[in-house]
Amino acid sequence: MKISFKPKAVAAFSVLFTLFTSSSYPQSLIYKNKSPKIQVAILLDVSNSMDGLIAQAKSQLWNMVNILGRAKCNGITPEIEIALYEYGTPRNDARKGYVRQINGFCRDLDQVSKNLFALTTNGGDEYCGHVMYSSLTEMQWDTSIKSYKVIFIAGNEDFLQGDVAFTKACNEAKKRGVIVNTIYCGDRIQGIQEHWNLGSECGNGSYTNINQDAKEDDIPTPYDTELIALNNKLNDTYITYGYAGSANLAKQAEVDKMNFADSKKTAAKRIAVKGQSGLYKNSSWDLVDAGDEDSTVIAKVDKKYLPDSLRKKSTKELQAIVLKKKQERSFIQNKIEATVASREKYILEEKRKNRSANNNAPTLESEIEKIIRGQVKRFGMEIK
Repeated sequence: MKISFKPKAVAAFSVLFTLFTSSSYPQSLIYKNKSPKIQVAILLDVSNSMDGLIAQAKSQLWNMVNILGRAKCNGITPEIEIALYEYGTPRNDARKGYVRQINGFCRDLDQVSKNLFALTTNGGDEYCGHVMYSSLTEMQWDTSIKSYKVIFIAGNEDFLQGDVAFTKACNEAKKRGVIVNTIYCGDRIQGIQEHWNLGSECGNGSYTNINQDAKEDDIPTPYDTELIALNNKLNDTYITYGYAGSANLAKQAEVDKMNFADSKKTAAKRIAVKGQSGLYKNSSWDLVDAGDEDSTVIAKVDKKYLPDSLRKKSTKELQAIVLKKKQERSFIQNKIEATVASREKYILEEKRKNRSANNNAPTLESEIEKIIRGQVKRFGMEIK
């Protein structure tokens, strides 16, 4: 029996097919099983008075990632991507509002941390609307309505400066489903007088203020030495591959050194993140992580880029070595998790004994954590 379709039916099908496959149609409705993401853009004022802000951001990164890593959406841990912008320095192009993208959305946490440590301050004009608009239009924001997409802009001076209105940026944020949070470095009322609350109100986010020069007590604990030892053992479980493998392993060690020199607190928070396999992934250069994502990688790897001791190994031998390193890593990460928990409990008890004004001062870390915990709920995510 011959089946024929009427022209109107064919036309209707054609319209529906075009609609569902076009880039303008909401991708979250097409790919129902697509995993949610968390995309965070951090926009930092690097003018002369912001040395304290940069110092806080260096250590804040690991706490933020740790908190985001606890988020679950229907039992799934979202992928985390972090972007970094600086604004407010004459080093950058005036035609671009003295704004510079340090890195776009990135899963390489070592690189993001390295970029933060490289930031320096230098006086200039702080154009908040411009940096917000740049971050919204220059990067590929996820299209799923299930993804938590957020901007944190921190600085001081008047929010209305520059030739790009913050309302223009907020309209772009709304189109992309991006939440805008503003963090004023200084007195809360002063921040309102300088219009920082308007950016968050327009961007469906939160306005808060911090003392950018506040420093939390770096409380020594009996667990600090043990954590460093566990971190060294963890680093020994990485097997480099690819032409950039060795360079990335060296970068891991370099970023360890930077964070450990900053403070015991920063070191512990970095190690805590490295101790979570779902958060700290290096599949682009580490064969253990790569094999975990795709078991066929080991058989296809170019052995000339492997460490000298592994280049003559058979695929079967290499698979056994990778499996052993994976088991070692899992054991060490479990130890790190338990040690971090003990350390945090110890610090909490010490703070109860010796309450100080610094412990209550709002910082970039404390305010971002508070905001994240509240906002992820909008996307069906839960932080345990």
